[in-house]
This record gives sequence, structure tokens and C-alpha cells, in this order.
Amino acid sequence: MWSLLDYFPEDFQINILDIGASFSEEPPYQSLVDAGRARIIGFEPNAEECERLNLEYGEPHRFFPHFVGDGKPGTFHETNWMLTGSLYEPNSSLLEKFQNLAELVTPVATHAVTTTKVDDIADIGDVDFFKIDIQGGELAVFQNAVQALAGTLVIQTEVEFLELYKGQPMFADVDMFLREIGFQFHTFNGFGGRAFKPLVLNNDVNQGLRQMLWSDAIYVKDWMDLSDLDVTKLQKYAVIAHDLLHSYDLAHFVLQVLDQKTDSVFAPKYLNQLSEEGSK
Repeated sequence: MWSLLDYFPEDFQINILDIGASFSEEPPYQSLVDAGRARIIGFEPNAEECERLNLEYGEPHRFFPHFVGDGKPGTFHETNWMLTGSLYEPNSSLLEKFQNLAELVTPVATHAVTTTKVDDIADIGDVDFFKIDIQGGELAVFQNAVQALAGTLVIQTEVEFLELYKGQPMFADVDMFLREIGFQFHTFNGFGGRAFKPLVLNNDVNQGLRQMLWSDAIYVKDWMDLSDLDVTKLQKYAVIAHDLLHSYDLAHFVLQVLDQKTDSVFAPKYLNQLSEEGSK
């Protein structure tokens, strides 16, 4: 699919905030980075991984080795796999019920840490796309990032449906807070699940059956009233919806609002281009 960046050659940058920036696969915003139209501010508390990210991405992107949270002291629960460490203690008695979960979330050590509030970090600035994956600590970050979230257009957050970490907030808690501060739930980006032991499906211990455990949930700025967004924010909203979410109907909706504000004709042009693509 073509990029909606082609509609807006003004060379604006989409500002990305990535908390829990270490990843085992390509991040969802990589296409914008490759196009030179994104700037990442990322946080990854593992010092070696943070250094790797800074070397790999370089300027204008910056990654910091901070624990982001509520600004209070906390305990980091290190596990045998870097991606499953958390400020919440692994709920081992629950994880052990499923194939290949406790094996990937095995406690190794605990570390006293100090967390930092997003709204206390001057380097962040304006945020357009907010991606977060920190194993249960997402709600505390959101509650202390209200300033940054005020300008955010799209959020991609990991959510859990079972208590994989002791005392962690559930999907319902995150959903309630984000809706209260002006976001609409949009979609889930796939689901993570495992089979209850001892079942193994298709010789794959990572394949689930019916029990869903986690997902990445996508929230978008409330589209019921976009009149407060300026022209550049509307352009960015449409680009993110098209390029990152592949939500072409939402992108068209935002372009209609942009047309009303600027007396442009992006929406019919976009609809025509989508129709041409669909007929090939």
C-alpha cells in the first residue's frame, strides 16, 4: 500500500514516544523512520539494549535508560528473558498453568529502582504516536503522562486479560482511564495466548487455543470532535491511521475533517485512490 505521506510534502515529522523500546520484531512505526519522517524518543531501562538502540537509530532519535512510571521508588523484577522483566512481580502460580510462559518469565533477581514520570521529562515534547509495552506498568505511566497525552493522536499499548504479574492493572482499568481522557478504543493488534498444560497444539508450545492472555490495544483521539486539532495534527492523524494502522476508513474520516477546515480535497482524492487500488 502506498504511503499517505505522499499527500503532505511539507516535511512535518511525526513524534513517537516509545516506552519499553526493546523489541524482538520490527516496531510498528519503522516505515515512518525509514521515510525520514519520524523522530523517536524512547525509554529502555536495560543499559546495553538502550545503547544498542541509540547506535542503531542515531540522530534525531534518542533512547534513555530510565524506568518510566509514577515517579516513586519501585522494585524491578528481573527475569530470564529481558522482554518479560517488570515493576510487578511475575504471577508464577498462574503462568505455570500454561505452556511456555513461566519458562520465559522466570524470576532471576530484584532491583530497587527510581521511576520517572513522563510529564517530568523535558526531552519528550509533543507526542503524536505513543507506543508502550512494559509488562503491566502501562496504567501508572498513563496516569502520570496526562500532559503528553493531551496532544497524542494514537496509542498502542500492551494490555492483559489475566493477572500475569501480581497486582497489575487489567485491560479494563487501562481502557477506562484512556476513555476518560479523550481517547476511543479502536482495535486490537492480534492476541497472545497459550494452551493450558499439558495440551500442545501442532507441536507448538506457543500456540494458544481459546484462552486469550494479552494483546496490543489501539486507542485513537476521540473522532467525535476533532475541531480542536490544528491542520498539522489532522494530517499526522490521517497518516498514522493509513500507514501504521491500515485503518483506511478512519484515515478518510480524518481527511474529511481536514478538508472542511482547509477547503482542500484530500478526502475524495484518497477515496478515489483506494477505489483504484481495490479494483486491481
